[in-house]
Formats: sequence, C-alpha cells, structure tokens
Amino acid sequence: MLKETKKFLVAVSILIGTCIGAGVLGIPYVAAQSGFVVALGYILLLGLIILFVNLYIGEIALRTKGDHQLIGYAKKYLSKKWKHIMEFAVVFGIYAALVAYMFGMGESLSYLFIGTTNYGVYFGLGVGILMAFLIKGGIRSLKKFEKYGVLIILLLLGVIFILFVGKIHLPNLTTFNPVFVFLPFGVILFSLMSFLAIPEVKLVLKGSQKLFKKVLITGTLISVIFYILFTLVILGYFGVNTPEIATLNLGTVFVFLGIFTMFTSYLASGNALIDNFKFDERYNNRVSWFLAAIVPIAIFLIVETIDFFSFTTILSIGGVVAGGVMAMVVLLMIRKAKKKGNRIPEYSIPAKWWWIVLLSLIFILGVVRELFLAFR
Repeated sequence: MLKETKKFLVAVSILIGTCIGAGVLGIPYVAAQSGFVVALGYILLLGLIILFVNLYIGEIALRTKGDHQLIGYAKKYLSKKWKHIMEFAVVFGIYAALVAYMFGMGESLSYLFIGTTNYGVYFGLGVGILMAFLIKGGIRSLKKFEKYGVLIILLLLGVIFILFVGKIHLPNLTTFNPVFVFLPFGVILFSLMSFLAIPEVKLVLKGSQKLFKKVLITGTLISVIFYILFTLVILGYFGVNTPEIATLNLGTVFVFLGIFTMFTSYLASGNALIDNFKFDERYNNRVSWFLAAIVPIAIFLIVETIDFFSFTTILSIGGVVAGGVMAMVVLLMIRKAKKKGNRIPEYSIPAKWWWIVLLSLIFILGVVRELFLAFR
C-alpha cells in the first residue's frame, strides 16, 4: 500500500508539474484583458475538455503493450501520415513550451536578482544550460525533483492566497471587454495541456495501472483549481494593470512561484521529449538529449532577437497549434484503440462519434482563429 501511495503521489506530481507552468505568468494577463468571468469560463470548459482527452490518452496507453509516446500511438493506430502530424505537434509544442519557460524564468530571475528584466536573455540562457544537465538524468531526475517542486508550488499558492485574499477588490473581477473575449483561449489551452506527461505517468505506474484513472482526474482537477485561485488573487489585487508576466512587480513570493512552476514543467516536458526521440524515433541517448536540451536553447536565442514574439504570443501559438493538433489526433486514435488494442485496459471512457466531432470542431476553430490572428 505504501509503495502504491508513493507511485500515486509521484505520478500526480508529474501531471501537475507539466500542467502548471507558464500559465501562472500568462493567464492573469489575458484574464485582465477579457475579464475574469470570461477567463473563468475558459478555464472550466477547457479544463473539462482536457480531462476527457487526458483520460482518452490514458486509455490508449493502457490498451497498448510496451512503452510509447504519443507519436508511437499515432503510428500504431492511425498511419505514418498521422504519425508525422503528431510528431510535428509534439516537437513544436514542447519546443514552444521550453522557449517560453526560458523566457519566463529568465525575466523572473533577472527581476529577482537585478531589479530589471533587461538581463532576461542571459538568465534564460543560464536556465537552459542548467535544465539541459538536469533532464539528462531522465525519469530518475523527474521522480526526484518533480514531487518536491510541486509541493513547493502548492505551499506558495497557499501563502499567496492567505496574504492577498483580503486585498482582493471585487470591481477588478467584474470587468468585461468584448473585444478580447477570445484572447484567453490559446493561453489557457497551453496552460492546461498535459498530454505529454501521460506516457511518463504510465512508466511511473508500472505494476499499479489501476491507479491511472485516479491520477489523471486528480492531477487535472488540482491544476484547474490552482489556475482559478491564482487568477482570482492576481486579478482581484492588480486589476487591469496586471503585467504580461504576471508575477513580476507583485513581490518575491510571486516571482518564486512563477520560477518553480516553470521549473517543474520544463523538467517534465524535457523528459517527455527525450523519451519521444528514444522510444518512437529510435535515436540514441546522446542524440535524443541534444535535440531535447540544446536545440531549444538555440531557438530561444533566435526568438529573443525577433520582435514579433512576445511571451503570450508564444503561449498562444504553441498552445493552440500544438495542443489543438495533438488533441484532434488523440480523438481520432481512441476509437481505433478500442478496436485494435492488444491489452485489456483498467478503465474505459465512452467515445461517441458526436462527442468526438464536437471536441474536434472546438480545437479546429481554435487553431484556425489563432493562426489568422497571429499572421494577419
């Protein structure tokens, strides 16, 4: 029982650590633009949709013998063409995430130690180099650091809530701007997206697969509640003046919270990318590490020289394009996996065709709209 409890906590930590990341910095800003009620609606709706997709991925994993990442499942249950589509979404999404984390942690550390974000690129580079060494430890590093990182995140949220709940101004939570009513979609989708952690969760739960469903529900719900409470406190206190990187200018405890959330997400996402290259692309350990650890640093340095990309732009494009495509491929896979899977799963979720079509349309509209706004 103690061993299973430990596995459960580690698995939940990995899911939460992947999910709670740069959204801490980005959601309050987009919520300030659209209004808290609009952002709350998106968090609840997308949280429910993400929960279903997570459960579908978990079922696909449980119906399949052997270790795979999302790309491997797409190849097995769909075709090589869909494998390449999933491959693009996974790599693009993780690279976007890692760049966003270097961007966010870099500016946070620069502000924390120097009092200005002007040196964010140097701190971001240092973060990338540090994380390159940490993710080299693979699943061992993930198990070792993730549970402590998530514990610190939840403790910091508790401290923040206690300190600032009395300073919330209700008028800050009642604003509404119809011009930005669709703005939170991409950032919130990016923030809640935890698809890539699920194959890692399967590795942790070997021998205790009966815990899979409980882990996915618990981790997803905790992440949704976290974002609601954090956005409530930030927006209630700071209002429409919430900065794009929301933790800056709000005090040291906020900055530390942002750093720890991105640290845990970086660790989980980097490990997922390494495992993707190893398990599904069949690259050796050295090449997989280079592609997952060093290439994102190069992309970060390039992005820092281009004025087009802001922090929330990276989150929106990465979330909607990568998250939307990944979710749509998963929705196509689940019905195939139910028929062609080679293992009896510990749980099964209904996948009616009308529900799959409805969810797919939501993601398709989100992708089309985000790309139109980004490049018009």
